Amino acid sequence: MCGIAGIVTKNAKNYSEAIQKMTDAIVHRGPDSAHHEYFENAALGHRRLSIIDLSENGKQPMFSSSKSECIVLNGEIYGYQAIKKQYCEYPYLGTSDTEVILAMYQRKKEQLIHDLPGMFAFAIWDDEKQQLFCARDRFGEKPFYYAYGKNGEFIFASEIKAILSSELIEPQISQEALSHYLQYGYVSTYQSIYSNIFSLPPAHQLIWKDGEIEVSRYYSIPKKDRILNLSEAKEEFTYLLKSAIEKQLIADVEVGSFLSGGLDSSSVVAMVNTFLPQQTTISFGYDHEESELKYAKEIAEKYNTRHIEIHEKKEDLVSGILKVAPFLDEPFADRSCVPHFEICKSARKSLKVVLSGDVGDELFGGYSFYKVEHEMKKHFSYQNILAQFGQKLYQNIKQISYISQKNIQYDSILDFHQYEVRNFFNKKERTALGITEDYQQPYSFNADQNSLNDIMRTDLEKFVPGNMLVKSDRMAMANSLEVRTPFLDIDFAEFCIQLPEQLKINSENDKIILRESMNSYWTETIRNRNKQGFGLGIENWFEEESLLKFSDELLKDKNQKIYSYIDFDAAQNFLDKGQKHWNLLQLALWATQHSKFV
Repeated sequence: MCGIAGIVTKNAKNYSEAIQKMTDAIVHRGPDSAHHEYFENAALGHRRLSIIDLSENGKQPMFSSSKSECIVLNGEIYGYQAIKKQYCEYPYLGTSDTEVILAMYQRKKEQLIHDLPGMFAFAIWDDEKQQLFCARDRFGEKPFYYAYGKNGEFIFASEIKAILSSELIEPQISQEALSHYLQYGYVSTYQSIYSNIFSLPPAHQLIWKDGEIEVSRYYSIPKKDRILNLSEAKEEFTYLLKSAIEKQLIADVEVGSFLSGGLDSSSVVAMVNTFLPQQTTISFGYDHEESELKYAKEIAEKYNTRHIEIHEKKEDLVSGILKVAPFLDEPFADRSCVPHFEICKSARKSLKVVLSGDVGDELFGGYSFYKVEHEMKKHFSYQNILAQFGQKLYQNIKQISYISQKNIQYDSILDFHQYEVRNFFNKKERTALGITEDYQQPYSFNADQNSLNDIMRTDLEKFVPGNMLVKSDRMAMANSLEVRTPFLDIDFAEFCIQLPEQLKINSENDKIILRESMNSYWTETIRNRNKQGFGLGIENWFEEESLLKFSDELLKDKNQKIYSYIDFDAAQNFLDKGQKHWNLLQLALWATQHSKFV
């Protein structure tokens, strides 16, 4: 896991200071070493977090055997040893997965991307072709940003802060991105908060040549569901999950696991036990009666892990928020990034690599609102009572307190999902704040408006890379920790995406395929527990006096930077100690911390 940067321009050696500033800005992504390489028309930079091939042979930027190509890679290529055997003609110097990509490039050029598994963002400079080839992994685990500098330079990096640190661009705020943030609490993975800095979307590649760029999609998630019964599905599920875990345990350092005591992380730990009889597990808990530590401890004891418990420190929330803020280059409202930062910080004391149980809810149907939508689908023939039915269900589900209870008529369950689930400021409210632009993210498929599986596909292309994986990457990298997500193994994920809906959720249960396949690996308590969120509700956070004072400083002063973007008077109407209040506070903090750039 690392940080990458580069500048493509004439006389690239003249940009040594700029590329140095870029890699310095992302030192947290790779504290082990920094290197730079120069061609006549390209400069490449890299920060290294040594995981595989700890020797000098594994350092980057890495030249190919011909010296004509050079790569910078952020990520891990799972199962690279098997791929390496397919390219045995290449004269390998080391044992890294990075060198395997160079071997693939020499034979297949840009077509290599179709055979490359794992989580990655990389750039290959081909000096003979005077071309830069870049790509980002299929689900968006690793970030990639790019921009054009004031003199026409093409600039790319793992994080926006590196591009800004080059001092080659004057960023402009994107009204569309602001609108998306206000609506959803994060910036779309298809854009950045700046109109002149761009995000390479997941499953896309970019080719720069002769000053022009071409961005294209190289992968789409499977669009059709498979037909198979529960018995067949269980066998394939278990086999593919074990295979995913085995591939992601490959490293030249110890690999541990996050363990919340939920179904997903407990399943990961159980599968790891197949290959590592003595593993390290890490749990984080708050000191209140709903703490998950007791559940995690049960699984840790069952598998005799070296278990590390991290208890909440009674530090005020403002301190925690300010720790996290420098690593978020864009406004971001997911409150769980604060405890996530702490668990990554504590994990890094013992480990460099940790497995996570993320994305299980989207793959197996684990969110409570999926069950709501399942019930809505069953009753969809009663079109005229759809909204009322949905609202009644929501009132009976305590876990979805953050979803608006407004009585809106929906045309489909997808419409309901898009405009009611994880939505904060509606169109009217955004307009009142002075944001009139809208942004609709493209998708790789045309969704069936009443398919629960297509709703999950939508979340995999929208919420997962835009929110969940941003949180995971930024908080882990802030602490120089690599987090791997076995559920996003391409073979396993594709299998789960295509499972029939009835093997994921019904009126009585969620995550059916996981429960049926893994229940013998859990304790009785784990089998019967319900999903639990990470941390206290927003109303508890705003009970803290220091947070309210912090909020007043940033949101009740007309001179604060946030009011260059939104209307002051309208904003005051939302300072009610609820989720919208929190989202505005995060926008204000971001605006203040990044005011030097805009």
